[in-house]
Amino acid sequence: MKKFNRAASLVLMLVLAIVVSACGNNNNENQASSAPAGSAPASSAASSEAPADKPVKITFMNTKGADVQKLIEAAAGEFKKANPNITVEVISTGDGQSPVEMASTLYASGTAPALIMLDAGDIAKFKDKAADLSGEKWVADMAQPNQIDGKTLAFPFAVEGYGFIYNKAVLDKAVGGTFDPATVNSTSALEELFMKVEASGVAPLSIGSMDWSLGNHFLAIAYATQPDGDVNKYLDSLKAGSEKVADNAAFNGLMDTFEVMKKYNKAKNDPLAVTYEQSAAVVAKGEAAITFNGNWMFPELQKSNATGEFGFLPVPVSNNAGDKANSAIAIGATKQIIVDQTQNSEDQQAAAKKFLEWIVYDQAGQDFLVNKASIIPAFKNIQLEPKDSLAKAIKAYNNAGKSIPFAGNYVPGDHWKILGASMQKYLVNKTDRAGLAADIQDYWKNVK
Repeated sequence: MKKFNRAASLVLMLVLAIVVSACGNNNNENQASSAPAGSAPASSAASSEAPADKPVKITFMNTKGADVQKLIEAAAGEFKKANPNITVEVISTGDGQSPVEMASTLYASGTAPALIMLDAGDIAKFKDKAADLSGEKWVADMAQPNQIDGKTLAFPFAVEGYGFIYNKAVLDKAVGGTFDPATVNSTSALEELFMKVEASGVAPLSIGSMDWSLGNHFLAIAYATQPDGDVNKYLDSLKAGSEKVADNAAFNGLMDTFEVMKKYNKAKNDPLAVTYEQSAAVVAKGEAAITFNGNWMFPELQKSNATGEFGFLPVPVSNNAGDKANSAIAIGATKQIIVDQTQNSEDQQAAAKKFLEWIVYDQAGQDFLVNKASIIPAFKNIQLEPKDSLAKAIKAYNNAGKSIPFAGNYVPGDHWKILGASMQKYLVNKTDRAGLAADIQDYWKNVK
């Protein structure tokens, strides 16, 4: 879920403009080889058997950031060795641009990629453009059904999770033994832990200021921890105006925890200065014990501590130790990939499907997904065990039934940008809880 840093944004936009132009030419050339000019868009019935007698070029829109971008590019190279006639070009979103915005822009320009990675909550927006993948081999091997209107329209690229990431060595020292995350099951227990860490001479917490993290991940915990666990039901009530955010117990409990976080934040004098990279580095180096983020942070943690062991701690939403949410982390199939059926030829669609099948069943594809990208696969047939400690922690929580919905999957594409900005204001005390609740209320009132 990580975004690019802002320093690279301008360069990326320039590169993207060039790539988009190139993609448009490639798409048009490939389509011209299989359909006459002015013909209707290619049928969604394209087979996953890509043609072996002519070259096909497809574009993959990645939205998982720089670390995974490089790995997908390398995977595309491995795929080409086994499929010499297929070239996969990888492009990516930049900071400040959501996957929906980029995909919509490319569709408007007639240069839609064959493979489009979107946040799970945005798949429905593109269901009329997505090829029906229900007949693909890997559908039978998915760990969980993934359907819209009775059809499988997207490939679940990654199972991910998030919560408080902690440095095990730091917390072991702070508690004078082996730290047990099960002991932190309330907001009060979390503050007690922070006090122990502070007494050991280390900053308890580093809060990353990223809007996507605060908006789509942290705030969404309030949506996921409603008493009945039905995220869509709660969001529908917000849209209808029948639910008042300011009076909601889960929201207020989560904000009580956020107040404790603000109190013990390492950078509380300048909270918005803390970047994704900085929040990872201080925890990896042991300068802070905890940060809030997801398992996609592991490669960044390794840059500062290649041998460190890290774990997940749930974010409490109450002072009731018996609340399930206080012992669970958010887990879900987040990034998902559609195959475009409207602006890519049948040959391109077939090549795209072949690439997805390669990820699930080819040894090199599985190695890319699990060993290199540290992604928890959504497919039962992949037996490779995750090697990094964060992925192992997610698997353990999931296997124990200690999970809450990854509510960021349920929200519109602009949620992270709009309400992430509101959370940033709350972080620096430019608005109070009533103001934040009003922003959330207004946002959902205007969601169509």
